[in-house]
Amino acid sequence: MSNSAPQLNLLTPQDVATRLGISITTLATWRCTKRYPLAYLKVGRLVRYRIGDVEAFEIARLHGEVANDY
Repeated sequence: MSNSAPQLNLLTPQDVATRLGISITTLATWRCTKRYPLAYLKVGRLVRYRIGDVEAFEIARLHGEVANDY
């Protein structure tokens, strides 16, 4: 079996916590209490987040008017 399958863009809890400006403990609390609908993958004891899910989470929490520079 070869390792030629494309690697998913997965983020660690540390990556996500840093990106959102929160602690890893807060992120873990959100997962356990289901406080926010931030999807995650769990394989064994490892937790990973898909970058698209994190981006969708951020977009869903935008408030105010956002200028479109396109």
